[in-house]
Amino acid sequence: MTTSPTPTQAVLAEACLAAGLDATNAQPIRIAENAVWRLPGGTVVRIARPGQSAAATREVQVARWLAAQGVPAVRALDLRQPVAASGHSVTFWQELPPHEIGTVTDVVVLLKQLHALPKPDLPLGELDPFVRLVERIDAASTISDVDRQWLNGRLEDLKQQWASRPKGLPECVVHGDAWVGNVARTEAGPLLMDFERASFGPPEWDLVSTAVKLTTTGAVSAEEYAAFCKTYGVDVTEWEGYELLAGARELRMATYAAQYAASRPAWRREAQYRIDCLRGRAGAPPWRWKGIM
Repeated sequence: MTTSPTPTQAVLAEACLAAGLDATNAQPIRIAENAVWRLPGGTVVRIARPGQSAAATREVQVARWLAAQGVPAVRALDLRQPVAASGHSVTFWQELPPHEIGTVTDVVVLLKQLHALPKPDLPLGELDPFVRLVERIDAASTISDVDRQWLNGRLEDLKQQWASRPKGLPECVVHGDAWVGNVARTEAGPLLMDFERASFGPPEWDLVSTAVKLTTTGAVSAEEYAAFCKTYGVDVTEWEGYELLAGARELRMATYAAQYAASRPAWRREAQYRIDCLRGRAGAPPWRWKGIM
């Protein structure tokens, strides 16, 4: 008896056929906001959510630009992409060599290289720290209406602050989601991954991702963070706009958990805890949030 393919498998097969690749014996790597599969022979396939054609195109363009600039990063396959398949945009990548998750040091070393590059002639767009937050809050079916209302209010408050944010470092190309999970540590050195949020904006946004691991979640030690700042040359927590950007990053982290708690019961306790922290129900930070992969 044969088993019917899942919707994601059907998209994978359709995209691979269009790209001239064989999806037989593909293995899932990660099924989350984006579905990631491994094909035999060293190709990784990334299936984006519907409506993400522009973001998928940007990912490939940024990867090719970084390759031309000599920045260590995951490489897009040399074929016409993204491929459209049943409403999804699908991209194809070289499989990474054996690797581990990156370190805080790896992140800052790669950010220094990225932020120093001249602005490319690519349709990057301006950084939007609040992209998809309305959708995440709407999808968070396990939270109370009172918490949902608070999250929406917090979002609007942060948007207003962002519109009149203080000036900081010169704007540049930013990764948009610069944390250790988007860096692969290989034998040859660290590689930058996942350019879905790459854009043009304040470099502080990339730095805040690590800073909140000190001030908010306690996942980074004071010593690690001091080394991070020394390598980059700036401590973003001392910037007058830090609370704004940290607030936006915290809201992203809380709503990410809340969105997926709707379909993953194991995440519900952590999602509610993060909301409780932001609402002042769990004492002062750092709050020791658990990692969600």
